[in-house]
Amino acid sequence: MTYASLKPVSQAFDQRKRLIFVRAAALLAVLLLFLTKPALSEGSDGHERLELLGFCLVLACVVGRLWSILYVGGKKNEELVSTGPFSTTQNPLYFFSTVGAVGVGLLYGSMVAALALGLASFFIFRVTARKEAEFLLGKFGPAYLAYTKDTPRFWPNPWLYHDHDELQFSTRALKRTFFDGLYFLAIFPAIELVEHFRATGLLFPAFVTLY
Repeated sequence: MTYASLKPVSQAFDQRKRLIFVRAAALLAVLLLFLTKPALSEGSDGHERLELLGFCLVLACVVGRLWSILYVGGKKNEELVSTGPFSTTQNPLYFFSTVGAVGVGLLYGSMVAALALGLASFFIFRVTARKEAEFLLGKFGPAYLAYTKDTPRFWPNPWLYHDHDELQFSTRALKRTFFDGLYFLAIFPAIELVEHFRATGLLFPAFVTLY
């Protein structure tokens, strides 16, 4: 996506469309959990390493999203936020959510699942980011173009980081993002529970093995 090809629009992107795609991806993740099993057996060194890495990525997702919402919460589509995490990437919330999706796949103990969930999240948020960029271009014009020229679209560049001395944030948005993050963290005990049920024979055998 090049910003030279963007068409400014006056209406903000309908976030309900994004939520539909996200929920569809979550449904596929649930099916993955029940219909497949990781090639690395529960308790093996390889499985435990993937779980630890996955948990770290999910934790980074939750913390990163909370950090990002401190800056944009309550000001989304109203102000051009370009400090804090938004100085390193135009879409820190989407970046950290993608990191969390990869982490969920690793928690499951599968590199294939991590890649699939990460790519699905990346493409969903890529479409959303473009729609939002068209609205922001229409609203902020040259100021937004200058911001996009200096700031990466997705992958953060920490060397660009800058911040204000004072920060005002929405406690409501922060609380909502915190509870959203709990869904990521709740996946870990859910995976462990399914693996336990399958190991004890209380759950039907998996149809596919994922590496």
